[in-house]
Amino acid sequence: MHFLSDELDNYVTQHSENEPELLIQLNRETHQKILQPRMLSGHFQGRVLSILSKIINPNTILEVGTYTGYATLCLAEGLAENGTIDTIDNEEELFDFQRKYFDKSQWSSQITQHLGDGLDIIPTLNKKYDLVFIDADKENYINYFHLIVPMMNKGGIILSDNVLWSGKVLEELNPKDVSTKVLLEYNQLLKDDPRVETVLFPIRDGLTVSRVL
Repeated sequence: MHFLSDELDNYVTQHSENEPELLIQLNRETHQKILQPRMLSGHFQGRVLSILSKIINPNTILEVGTYTGYATLCLAEGLAENGTIDTIDNEEELFDFQRKYFDKSQWSSQITQHLGDGLDIIPTLNKKYDLVFIDADKENYINYFHLIVPMMNKGGIILSDNVLWSGKVLEELNPKDVSTKVLLEYNQLLKDDPRVETVLFPIRDGLTVSRVL
């Protein structure tokens, strides 16, 4: 589902910050060589992630779902000096692709890749986080959230992607559609959980911003 017309979407993109050259290259190579390139955050959402990270200026970032590393590099733009990013993905074949672009960036030494299941890896990370981006494995969003909230610094921000799920959250639920069912429950959890305050933005496929109280 397109929430904006192509014309309005283009206008929004054209009147937002330009896409950095390294990300233009990453975007292009992802579309040329990697399956499901629509999973890429892309120019507009990337600039949203970048400016949110710059506003927060986090010392520590956790990303669940690296894909080809586009969003990782957008979030890195706001890192505090000597800040770090832990990014988790279970796609072994993407590991070297991600690293190539991380190493081309100024944040190479600050980005740590973790290969495997996020539910196994997150409990091993001995850190408190200022900013988290959840963007993988929709069926485990609720599990990720409950793992992550105790690891957040007060006032930290949790970003959750794809929470409108191509508009499926408004459609009659197919009992076999586990991802949509979980996302419906997750969206209600973010609204009701007293540990966070939340705003859901209709950006791209839906982006929730939750502040830890």
